[in-house]
Amino acid sequence: MIDKLEMFIALARARHFGRAAEACGVSQPSLSAAIKQLEEQLGVQLVFRGARYQGLTPEGQHVLERAQGIVAEVRALRDEMRFAKQGLAGKLRIGVIPTALPMVAQLTVPFTRRHPAVSVTILSRTSAEILTGIERLELDAGITYLDNEPLGRVLSLPLYAEFYRLICAPGTVMADRAQLRWADLAGLPLCLLTGDMQNRRIVAQHLAEAGVRTEPGIESNSTIALMAHVATGQWVSVLPKALADLFAQSGAVRAVPIVEPEAEHLVGLIAARRDPPTPLIEALMEAARRMAGGSD
Repeated sequence: MIDKLEMFIALARARHFGRAAEACGVSQPSLSAAIKQLEEQLGVQLVFRGARYQGLTPEGQHVLERAQGIVAEVRALRDEMRFAKQGLAGKLRIGVIPTALPMVAQLTVPFTRRHPAVSVTILSRTSAEILTGIERLELDAGITYLDNEPLGRVLSLPLYAEFYRLICAPGTVMADRAQLRWADLAGLPLCLLTGDMQNRRIVAQHLAEAGVRTEPGIESNSTIALMAHVATGQWVSVLPKALADLFAQSGAVRAVPIVEPEAEHLVGLIAARRDPPTPLIEALMEAARRMAGGSD
C-alpha cells in the first residue's frame, strides 16, 4: 500500500496523471490502476475523474493528509535501516530563500565533506514554498526566516542574523555615503523582490516604519535581475548584507549599510518535527550547529 500512497501523493502534487506517472517512474496506466486499487482498498473515491484530472474528493483530501504522515514515517524508517546497515547515505532536498543562497555553501560543504555518500539538492524557494514543500514531502529541510512570520510545527535552528544594505551603482547619489537611514530611501528609484518573497515584506515593513512609501518601479523574483537594473545607475535596491557583499565584490555596485535602526532578522534551518529526527536530518542539524558556532 505504501507504493500506492506515494503515487497518490504524487498525483495530488502534479494534478496530472501523466506528470505524476513520470515522477514515479511508472506508466500512466500503472499509476491509474494503483489509484483505483487504493480506492478499492479504502472503500472511498479519492479522485474526481473526467477526461482529465479534476481534483481530489473530500475523502481524497483527508486521505492525502494521512498519507503524507504515513509515507514520511516509512521514509524515516528506511533511512534508519539504511543508516544501521551502511552508515549515512541518501539524498537531501533543501529549499533555500533566495537571499540566503550565498550562505548555503557554509552549511553544505562541511556536511558533504563529513558525509560523502549523501547527495544534496538545493532549490531556491520562497519561505511559504519551503513550509509547503516540507509538509508535502517535497523537501527534507529548508533555510528560511525564523522570526518574522509563523513557521508552524517544525524543528528550527538559528544559523545567522541578516542585516540590510542599499545597493547602488558607483557614482550615483548615495554611492559615497558611509551609511544610511531607512528614511533616506524616500524618493529613490527602487527595484525590489516580488511581494511573495518574505524579504520584500521585511523591507516594506522597515520602510513603512520610517515613513517611506514602497513603490518599486521594477519587481523581480530574481536577485540577478535586480542587480542588472542597479548596475545601469537608474535604480537602487535593498538586499541582505551577505548577498549585497557578494554582488559588490565585482565593483559594479556599492553596498551601503542601512542603520537607524539597523534591522536584524534571524535565518535558520528548519525540518519536519519528528521524534527522533531521521539520521539525515540529525546530521544536517549537527552541521547547522557547527555553522552557527563558527566551527567546521
